[in-house]
Amino acid sequence: MSTSPPGSEARAGRYAAGGIALLVLAFGVVAWLAGWHLGADSAVYRAGALTLVHGDPLYTRDVLTALPDWVRLPFTYTPAAAPLFLPLALVPSGLVWGVIAVLSVVALMVVITVVSSPPRGPSLLGRSRWALPAGTVIALALEPVWKTLFLGQINLILMAFVVLDVLVLSVRGSRWAGVLIGVAAAIKLTPLIFVPHLFFTGRWKDGLRALGTFVALEAVMFAVIPVDAARFWRDSATDPSRVGSVHWIFNQSLNGLFNRASELAPWSLAAAVGVAAVLAVPAVWLVVRLHRRGEEAGALLVTAFYGLLLSPVSWSHHWVWCVPLITLLLVKARWWAAVAVAVLFGSQIVMLVPNGGDVEFGWGLGWSVLGNVYVLAAAGGILGLAARELRLVRRSTQVVTV
Repeated sequence: MSTSPPGSEARAGRYAAGGIALLVLAFGVVAWLAGWHLGADSAVYRAGALTLVHGDPLYTRDVLTALPDWVRLPFTYTPAAAPLFLPLALVPSGLVWGVIAVLSVVALMVVITVVSSPPRGPSLLGRSRWALPAGTVIALALEPVWKTLFLGQINLILMAFVVLDVLVLSVRGSRWAGVLIGVAAAIKLTPLIFVPHLFFTGRWKDGLRALGTFVALEAVMFAVIPVDAARFWRDSATDPSRVGSVHWIFNQSLNGLFNRASELAPWSLAAAVGVAAVLAVPAVWLVVRLHRRGEEAGALLVTAFYGLLLSPVSWSHHWVWCVPLITLLLVKARWWAAVAVAVLFGSQIVMLVPNGGDVEFGWGLGWSVLGNVYVLAAAGGILGLAARELRLVRRSTQVVTV
């Protein structure tokens, strides 16, 4: 029989998880002192902030002057992202990756904690002191997660913003609900998908607050850098190719799939949008049904994965939403489904399929299935859940009739 006082198990788990975060920070410091080149994207964040301070143009085909020599990437984020990255300008260039990495790991733990502790039902973390640290370590092996960390991306941080907003602040009726989504969207446009999520689930005030936060932050930048802000919304925001080759395997979106299949045919984007429009019907219906049943995390995940399909560019590291999905499946004791998702994203399959240059155009059926596996799995998951939900509706209707 355990003699541990109440709460000691949870505290031990948090201490172990904190130890993981400290290890990541220590590794970041070592990487800085050793002069290793890690986190190309985190270098872009810092360079964007410094470019704003220096008064230089953000949206240019030339490399930002504040970038280190080993990085050759454009600033692809919104004008409002630059001032939000200003704290990184205070960090030494080589240490920025370590700072982003430790914040990302903490964000990962926050997401696991929130999703595993639903308002109703058992908490996954309460079952074992090792649940959170073990879940964190397993998550670090998933391709979207480790790649996010390696690149110095902020996908995990933005995901934590959305999860906290929808599953904590909004559920509690906070006056701040919606603000975190607005901030996330002001950095990367893709979190805007969660504004209609709030509207469809009847949280109009939260949705308007999110939209208002986003518009306000971007409007300020028209006053600060009017030329750059206009250039972004006129040119950069509508040019997916600016962030890389849209047909590359790592663009796991409907647009990426159609561009690969059609060899960059001019109608590819229109076809992707058309399929996304059709898929929106079951996706929205699912979101509404799950919300009404009190399954807020499930509804949120449907929107997240639909957003990944809809976006013109969804790099494989954007698919960090696999972490809350696996967590939710474990909470619901759907063990085989959780294992299947973990195997899919832990298999590194998109790293193993031949790619690069024009290789994707000659895949054939077998490689095409494996090379579009995230897209096919998400679309199939939404359709499968919608079909199951429809069966439940019909069954309940038959019971009422009888």
